[in-house]
Amino acid sequence: MTQTTQTTQSATGPKSARDWVSVLAHYREPNEWRSFFELGVSIVPFFLLWGLAWWALSYSYLLTLAISVVNAAFLLRMFTIQHDCGHGSLFRNRVLSDWIGRVIGVFTLTPYDVWRRTHSVHHSAAGNLAKRGMGDVHTLTVAEYKSRSWIHRMRYRLYRHPFTLFVLGPGYLFFLQNRIPLGLMSTVKYWVSAMATNLAIVTALTAIWYFGGLMPVLLIFLPSTLIAATAGVWLFYVQHQFEETIWDKDEDWQLHDAALHGSSHYVLPPVLQWFSANIGIHHVHHLYSRIPFYRLTEVLRDHKELATGNRMTVRESLACARLHLWDEKSKRLLSFAQARSLSA
Repeated sequence: MTQTTQTTQSATGPKSARDWVSVLAHYREPNEWRSFFELGVSIVPFFLLWGLAWWALSYSYLLTLAISVVNAAFLLRMFTIQHDCGHGSLFRNRVLSDWIGRVIGVFTLTPYDVWRRTHSVHHSAAGNLAKRGMGDVHTLTVAEYKSRSWIHRMRYRLYRHPFTLFVLGPGYLFFLQNRIPLGLMSTVKYWVSAMATNLAIVTALTAIWYFGGLMPVLLIFLPSTLIAATAGVWLFYVQHQFEETIWDKDEDWQLHDAALHGSSHYVLPPVLQWFSANIGIHHVHHLYSRIPFYRLTEVLRDHKELATGNRMTVRESLACARLHLWDEKSKRLLSFAQARSLSA
């Protein structure tokens, strides 16, 4: 994986991360018709596949499960559209964006207003060592890890284990953690968001159970939700947890540098890029989050230097699962074994 330097060269001369902001501002305006189209081609197939999977229950549980696995891809895409609604990038009308996001949040099991706030914190503090703890994957520095007691080191190692992050974690996050507004417990607005979403989810599941019994829940709802959640957690992880990402102390941290150079450009096959709504072009998204997801490819087309920065293929991304500790000296994310060899 290659990383751009702090100054990116272009045909018009050097551009710092901050300079790119004014360039990217030209891509922020959404095409309303395109936004509605993208919404439709995500939600309509999701409901059609849900109905098809329910119909297939009368013939084959295996067929129902297979359809549910496919439908997980559309649920993932719905989450990325909810993500764009949270940034106010999909529609000019903020109220419309918010209500579309809230409705989609029922299907993604994500209380929209709670998530929008925590995700906003993530965008405003990504890579800042002094502001960890909300909307991010918990990351310790090598020095912090060494200073911990053995039991705290063990807890951290268990937390960072791939089985915890990508097998247990998605279910815990979407089925349990999202049910209450963690980190925002003192604000009524976020309790309303969480409880209203919970009520809508319970109502929908009760109706499914009443009309179809337990099997639609077990073979349609659970598989599609868990697979989509796992894919979403993995995408979020590799977008910031790669070897040459950026973590800095508060006095050295700079918002635009952290956004551009601390976020990956995850190069996915075209089908996966479509279902993930271009979220792999994360370095551009973090630098200017108001760009609609369908215009991110325009940015790469027009600015080749951004297309080559922070590139990571699917094969290369697999190595990110073994990176756990930030080394402030070498400015790299390391595995536990690498950190141990440095000490030796």
